[in-house]
Amino acid sequence: MIVALLNQKGGVGKTTLALNLAGVWASQGKRVTLIDADPQGSALDWSQQRSREGLARAFGVVGLARDTLHREAPELARDADMIVIDGPPRVASLMRSALLAADLVLIPVQPSPLDGWASAEMLALIGEARIYRPELVARFVLNRCGARTVLARETAATLADHDPPVLAATIGQRVAFAAAAQSGQLVSELNDGTPAAREIAALADAIKCLSIGRAAR
Repeated sequence: MIVALLNQKGGVGKTTLALNLAGVWASQGKRVTLIDADPQGSALDWSQQRSREGLARAFGVVGLARDTLHREAPELARDADMIVIDGPPRVASLMRSALLAADLVLIPVQPSPLDGWASAEMLALIGEARIYRPELVARFVLNRCGARTVLARETAATLADHDPPVLAATIGQRVAFAAAAQSGQLVSELNDGTPAAREIAALADAIKCLSIGRAAR
């Protein structure tokens, strides 16, 4: 299965979610490749930091920040159980290519009206991609949120009326994500009992419940 984390708005946590989801699937024995399709190259930077720290490779990370992604990602998928695409912000040609490559699109949003408004262009691109890929599945993911805050509840309620819907699993504002990234680690490697690690595991479970492609096997 090819999972793409995409949003036209930057700074919503796409790379953090992409890396940690890839880590969960790799820990389950799946063959995982993460495609860094963001010209900024944050996932590649993380992989290089991991190597400098002398840590074993958790999964493959390759840079493919080009609009031929929809042709190259399926080729990589032949030798992997899961492909995770860390998508670019604000680069429409790359975004379109990632959408055509994906089986599932996750749209990370933070509990803010600004994130909701910024998602309109993303939804238009998904609608465009579905002309060619009607089977494309998409879900919002609430990220960096306090589940008990009014704003988080209001954002979740607003997204509940949308197509695509929002996944029930949410990710909180956790310092563990930044702490892990600084040393090229995943939150599960710091301590798999932390709230951050549990939330990522729950997100992976929610994705599995969607029963898309090879993820359902």
